[in-house]
Amino acid sequence: MLFGEIIEKLRRSTVAIQVNRASGGSGVIWSAGGRIITNAHVVEGAGGDVRVEFWDGRRQRASIVRRDRRRDLALLQVNGAGLPAVTIGDASALRPGDLVIAVGNPMGFIGAASTGVVHRTDNNAWVMSQVRLAPGNSGGPLANARGEVVGINTMVAGPLSFAIPAHAVAQFLLRDPGLDHLLGVITRPTPYGSLVLEVKPGSPAERASLLQGDLLLRATSPRDGGIVELQFRRGGSANVRAVVVQLAPAARAA
Repeated sequence: MLFGEIIEKLRRSTVAIQVNRASGGSGVIWSAGGRIITNAHVVEGAGGDVRVEFWDGRRQRASIVRRDRRRDLALLQVNGAGLPAVTIGDASALRPGDLVIAVGNPMGFIGAASTGVVHRTDNNAWVMSQVRLAPGNSGGPLANARGEVVGINTMVAGPLSFAIPAHAVAQFLLRDPGLDHLLGVITRPTPYGSLVLEVKPGSPAERASLLQGDLLLRATSPRDGGIVELQFRRGGSANVRAVVVQLAPAARAA
């Protein structure tokens, strides 16, 4: 894929976020079903008035599903199917000097792109680069040279820009508060997902055939009927498995 095509694809997967009818920042279409990731500070004080603008000018109201101020991440949801979701990359594979691309909406310029190089990664907590960012870039994607999103742009400190690595976003999405308890598992976060340490007998996780040692990659929040969709890897396999779990009525009520 040509470099211009990579940037255009990233632009189509990036949204502009308005909070209380004022410019807020940027967001990333994380799934084709309408899940959008941004920074928690971008939607701070939003109440219920959050709108997103897509690359083609369409605008839509978004709901805030969850936010984590400590990690500075927020999950938004819009109505839609077949949206141009990003491809997720591995931030731990980045090395100093690697090319990275930032896309966002700085100073009102929709879909602006800038490039730079990785400065360093900080114990899996930050991706630091020399990409030039401005107000409005917060919540937008940081991608590697292949166009895979490796981070969420968050802040600037001196000459360096800081992005939350993609695996931290995966953990934020997976670790819905209380979901481990409802599923009946004990997990430990890793840079690649949540490692299952224990599966409780008779639990929804056991009924879904989860095993100790599985690596949970994604878990949706419970929907109507207590349905949760899980994605995981088993052993050294590169294959991603998907299962649907129905929570017990007593667990849902709790």
